[in-house]
Amino acid sequence: MPADAMNADEVAEPLTKADFEALARFRFGIRRYLRFSEQTVRAHGLTPQHYQLLLALKGFPGREWATMTELADRLQLRHHSVGELVNRAQAQDLVHRAPHPADARAVRVELTSQGQRALARLSALHRDELRRMRTALALPDWSNPTEGES
Repeated sequence: MPADAMNADEVAEPLTKADFEALARFRFGIRRYLRFSEQTVRAHGLTPQHYQLLLALKGFPGREWATMTELADRLQLRHHSVGELVNRAQAQDLVHRAPHPADARAVRVELTSQGQRALARLSALHRDELRRMRTALALPDWSNPTEGES
């Protein structure tokens, strides 16, 4: 358990009915979005994992490539799982490997032009869906808790 995670028995203040409703609404919105994403990428011939890989590469801070170690961190996967995912994506001409400019032991993973096109198409659909779901995915606002709610 992360050091900053609270034990369930150490709740700072009791939750109200409105809190539970807000949490449930937000969780439902996340699940709806994830289901949309899974169905959309599959309809376009990719797996959700491939879409996540492409997005992690294009969205990597400061550059449009990443090492296998960086991808493992971004995707929250083990290094060998990322290797298998990159192999499958490379077989579909979505990504390619290139030598790392500063570290001969590392490999850069980059998008191909086909990967760029697939990502642009899918990301536009995801952006549009997020715009439609803005209310469902709004974070609950607990900045001013109301006294006596239940």
